[in-house]
Amino acid sequence: MPFLNEEGKQYHINCKEGDVGRYVLLPGDPFRTDVIASMFDDAKLVAHNRECKTWTGTLNGEKVSVTSTGMGSPSTAIVVEELIRCGADTFIRVGTSGRVCPASQDMSLNGVINTAAVRDEGTTISYVPLAYPAVADRHVVDALARAAKKLGYNFAEGITHSKDAFYAEIEPDNMSNSDYVKSRWQAWERSNVMCSEMEAAAIFIVSSIRNCRASAVMAYKKVNLQAAMETAIEGLRILIEEDKKLGR
Repeated sequence: MPFLNEEGKQYHINCKEGDVGRYVLLPGDPFRTDVIASMFDDAKLVAHNRECKTWTGTLNGEKVSVTSTGMGSPSTAIVVEELIRCGADTFIRVGTSGRVCPASQDMSLNGVINTAAVRDEGTTISYVPLAYPAVADRHVVDALARAAKKLGYNFAEGITHSKDAFYAEIEPDNMSNSDYVKSRWQAWERSNVMCSEMEAAAIFIVSSIRNCRASAVMAYKKVNLQAAMETAIEGLRILIEEDKKLGR
């Protein structure tokens, strides 16, 4: 049985089928939904419940939405599940991230288009064993890469690290388990992990097992966030036209 509120809407995002498009952008911060929605045509606020704020508008004549997930994989998995139940099937996370491996330290990079995620969080193990990979959809990755190139932005493609404990990364020596934290971080550095954030693994896992599509475009620092948002919007335009042409 679906878990609905008193109005018959999805319990956490307060939306129902028809409220959102099949294409949804996913920032963490509710305030960032306002900025992204301003890039849509005819955007209207659909719902704002807890950390979940949703706008719906159009791009290239197709209904599109933006919904905030809040911070971390638990709330993000909830949001993606409920959006899927409202009819969404294509997701792009948009946000900021930290640099990890040596290649990511290239200061000319605006950020990373994610091809996969390290499942270093506690949510997705409830969905599927850790041996199952958190991978992005190749069509969404390609659309974002083409969008970045068209706009003149420098986004690498690569793996993200999705974690639960923000301050374990920032202040590892302040953790009781510091040796464990630092040894794992060194493994990500040596394994060409390009960035670290808190939500992508949940988006990729839920999307994969629900037969949906997802990727993420992550900015290095807030200064590059506008570039990530514009890349996501242009990526959606490319996907919409490709989906129409190919009947996807």
